[in-house]
Amino acid sequence: MSNVPPHERPGTLEKALRINLAQRVYGTFAEIGAGQEIANWFFRAGGASGTVAKTMSAYDMTFSDEIYGKAQRYVSRQRMTAMLEHEYQIVQDRLAAKRGDTTTFFALANTMRAKGFRDTKEECHGWMGLRFQTDPRGPSNDVQLHVRLLDATNPLQAEALGILGVNLLYAAFHLRDSLPLFLESLMDELNRWRVEIDMIDFSGPAFPAQTFEDRLVALQLVRSGLSDAALFGPDGQILQAADVLYKKPVFISRGTFDPITRVNLDMLQRGTGSFKEDFGPDAEGHLEICEITMHNLLCMDDCEVEYPNFLARADILQALGKNVLVSKYAEFHRLSSYLARYTQEPVGIVLGLPLFEELFNERWYADLGGGLLEAFGRLFKNRVRLYVYPAGDPITGKLRTGAQARVQPHQMHLLRYLLDTGSVRVIDDCLEDCVFVTSATVRQMIRDGDPAWRSFVPDIVLQKGLWAA
Repeated sequence: MSNVPPHERPGTLEKALRINLAQRVYGTFAEIGAGQEIANWFFRAGGASGTVAKTMSAYDMTFSDEIYGKAQRYVSRQRMTAMLEHEYQIVQDRLAAKRGDTTTFFALANTMRAKGFRDTKEECHGWMGLRFQTDPRGPSNDVQLHVRLLDATNPLQAEALGILGVNLLYAAFHLRDSLPLFLESLMDELNRWRVEIDMIDFSGPAFPAQTFEDRLVALQLVRSGLSDAALFGPDGQILQAADVLYKKPVFISRGTFDPITRVNLDMLQRGTGSFKEDFGPDAEGHLEICEITMHNLLCMDDCEVEYPNFLARADILQALGKNVLVSKYAEFHRLSSYLARYTQEPVGIVLGLPLFEELFNERWYADLGGGLLEAFGRLFKNRVRLYVYPAGDPITGKLRTGAQARVQPHQMHLLRYLLDTGSVRVIDDCLEDCVFVTSATVRQMIRDGDPAWRSFVPDIVLQKGLWAA
């Protein structure tokens, strides 16, 4: 099964029928906010008595509170987890004695905010969770995920949610041997124009840590196309962006961090200092993020080679206490739009001068009707500010700052406008002894066996020994 391409895997109805006819997977469905579309697939397939012990929707808040306890938010991970715990315990209490020796029990729960009759512009999203056994009387395992519903109507959103639920239950029992296959199968008969899964968490003995490690899951989410970006914290735990970024000021450093250098850390330090100086109280409590685009990760086709390299970078950033964002956003204006989903507070982005100059390369914006001007308009639409770190000129041996950026003559007025309005802030000071050395330079020194590379990286890189030649 693990090598079967998507077009040859069973469809939604066939997946439901196979589970029904197995007569071994038995449990409950609790669905709030988008109908009972997951359970409906199992009834439509036939033989649902082999799978469905109970299906319900505690749609009314009073009923929901009486069953699952009070919650601060009804569309939340907290509520979904409470639903899972309650429903799974009931299945065990009522059925384990009768059929526990031959049955693997499960509880599947979701709480969703789908499009309403008189809807506003609020995001349609929610949480889905599955608790299940792989062997009779065995321990339980959890899969919990956050979903964004992108269809324009409630019936289409409910349909997409139903398909996703069937895919999840089927994958949990048939596709656990491969993380990429498990994730990709969740989108069978769906696409990214209908559903985005921006966070998924695996726990339990059915999901070995070496395969379902949180940071690898975050990377694979983006690589498999389930999400455009995935965020994880200093402890490696996958974070839900809507919760972590909500109404928070954000400061981001973009780079390869392969390896992280002393210049990278100096950029962060000087950039955050300028950010706090510019925005004052509005920058207090800001979230600091190191962002790596997939463009900087997908250097090799062999994921077994790529993943250790990614984890090496993540280990260092994690040891430095950084949040890490893995994204598909090569263009800065797309990163800005992503952050604008969740916060209207100030956003600072620090970058080196060469990358800043590349922002003026008009070939990146061929897909935009307004070209370069539209891209910059989108980038600075909200309270976004760029902080440009100096670069060393290898030809002259001198430093250049953002005010000396090399752009086309007809772009000079735009550069001056960005500087004059404060949309772009020039960082003048830097580590002059290191500014001529990039991560790429350090990698080449390591390949050449030049021990001088050690002087250009922070001590944590040497302590971890991850880039030692």
